[in-house]
Amino acid sequence: MTLIPEEINYKEAYEKEHLKSAQLASRVAELEEKNDLLEFKLNRIKTNPLWVHTTGLRKVMHAVLRQTTRVKNCGGVRGVLAKVDYKKREAEAKKQFGTDSFPTAEERKFQEESVFERMVKISILVPLYNTPKDFLNEMIQSVTTQTYGNWELCLADGSDAEHSFVGDICKEYAAKDPRIVYHKLEKNEGISGNTNACLKLATGEYIALFDHDDILHPSVLYEYVKVINEKNADYIYCDETTFKDGDINKMLTLHFKPDYAPDNLRANNYICHFSCFKRTLLDGTELFRTKFDGSQDHDMILRLTDMAENVVHVPKLMYYWRSHAGSVASGIDAKSYAIEAARGAVAEHLKNHGFEHFKITSTRAFETIFKVSYQIVGNPKISIVIANKDHVEDLRRCISSILEKSTHDNFEIVVVENNSTTKEIFDYYKEIQEKDSRVKVVTYTGDFNYSAVNNLGVKHTTGDYILLLNNDTEVITVNWMEELLMYAQREDVGAVGAKLYYANKTIQHAGVVIGLGAHRTAGHTHYGQSRENLGYMGRLCYSQNVTAVTGACLLVKKSLYEEVGGLDESFVISLNDVDFCLKLREKGYLNVFTPFAELYHYESISRGLDDQGEKAQRYNEESERFRNKWKAQLEAGDPYYNPNFSLDRSDFSLKIKKA
Repeated sequence: MTLIPEEINYKEAYEKEHLKSAQLASRVAELEEKNDLLEFKLNRIKTNPLWVHTTGLRKVMHAVLRQTTRVKNCGGVRGVLAKVDYKKREAEAKKQFGTDSFPTAEERKFQEESVFERMVKISILVPLYNTPKDFLNEMIQSVTTQTYGNWELCLADGSDAEHSFVGDICKEYAAKDPRIVYHKLEKNEGISGNTNACLKLATGEYIALFDHDDILHPSVLYEYVKVINEKNADYIYCDETTFKDGDINKMLTLHFKPDYAPDNLRANNYICHFSCFKRTLLDGTELFRTKFDGSQDHDMILRLTDMAENVVHVPKLMYYWRSHAGSVASGIDAKSYAIEAARGAVAEHLKNHGFEHFKITSTRAFETIFKVSYQIVGNPKISIVIANKDHVEDLRRCISSILEKSTHDNFEIVVVENNSTTKEIFDYYKEIQEKDSRVKVVTYTGDFNYSAVNNLGVKHTTGDYILLLNNDTEVITVNWMEELLMYAQREDVGAVGAKLYYANKTIQHAGVVIGLGAHRTAGHTHYGQSRENLGYMGRLCYSQNVTAVTGACLLVKKSLYEEVGGLDESFVISLNDVDFCLKLREKGYLNVFTPFAELYHYESISRGLDDQGEKAQRYNEESERFRNKWKAQLEAGDPYYNPNFSLDRSDFSLKIKKA
């Protein structure tokens, strides 16, 4: 029998939309009126003599407020002290990344004489505009002293008449070295236009982008050609640092990056320098697009990494970004238009990937570090699986927070009861099921096995998504399920994890790194840091790809849970969640950590710590099993955790080489 859909009342629908439009128009008019009034008041304040004569005082006040904000972002006094300790370690580690990292005479000879199967030519593009003499000389010399010789330096000069010396210097270098190609432009076309002009001069198989006031490590081209040969890399980047006073040893911010991470890149142009790519990636597309001036590199990187087959990160600090007045490295305020350009570049990238109705907003970390809010498609059902044994108050707090705070209402809660002994817990089961039909209880009768308990719970679910949740958690953000779901619904995503805090508002979970910690199995990054902390390079403020997330709050499609066989029941208590995430990665899925879904996690309340007696022995055994199962992945290192970071600390501290 064919079902005839209920006839739509188009007139009624039209009237509703018409009324809605009228209400919105009225609201816009009201806001415009308020805006005009505020502008009038603001202009009256600015022209007031008192305002004009207190400029100095206001500058002092703003300086105090900035410092107060910095302390707050560190997490208060405790966070500042931790930051001081971090900076001490960093200062000691910095010594190994400046000129001390340059090749010795022996290393230089070896690299210069090395012969690769593919001795590709790399065309280095440098757009010039009124470049200071010392910056120009140092930039060119950092290319001419490269240990790999098959390069081409393409210089397109848009300098004005007062800076004609730029051309004179370039011509002098070009006369001595035929690999240097110089072209004077009729007029300055901006960074995008000037760089595109450089590309017209290039004849290399690979293209590299270099700023006119920066410096390259002498071995960077050698390292790049090495990964081109070993990994067939078609897009390559390295780690970088800013420096001051013309001395690369006076480093300001060291940026040690993860391997290619598409979600990180959408939120933040972490790749930046020193980008080098196969020229064929430009087929059918432009290098820099003038409509994204200010963030033309972010736009380019998003487009070309999309097309690349092998994006390779060289985890070595090999690009030195000069910080001086007017450079982006000295602060985003120097080029405020970059913010809108970056937002536009990310928006176009998302549209090209088929996303619609998303929202891109700046985060508290930085104006060009974004939160991407994806549209929730439909109203999928989420099955929340909670393992429990006794601990009635913990479970009551957990479930109450879900029922009272969650804005996503299409969910069920499956509590897996495991040999509780108190009457109170069974009374609560009866009470909560009578109160809310979305809650049900199933029974697991064997000895406690976290993996087996959750696998049983999943078998009793009816939802499209599985949300593993510990009974000692409590919801903070009301849209926590939506924040997880917007990533889990993507076809390329496996598991999604939340940001979890201890009761004292310090971080318990912000993503998992394999190999981290004393057992060299897995550990949590930013562990114990304040909720207000921005994290390493702002990482606590944006969604990003990680190798694993904790099973204390993990959302995944039910189909994927079943595809990888659920949790491995040989991991009775620990590492089953990390193992699960690695199985998803084996299938080619991305795992995501989002800081915008927040919960408390009163960890170890339910089952205690694993640091003594039988529990410690069991943890050691499971750690050994994990190391054997994932030996290759552990030896390769976590792709989202730079190998220059210490595996003994969770705060992104650098390794300090022993003398």
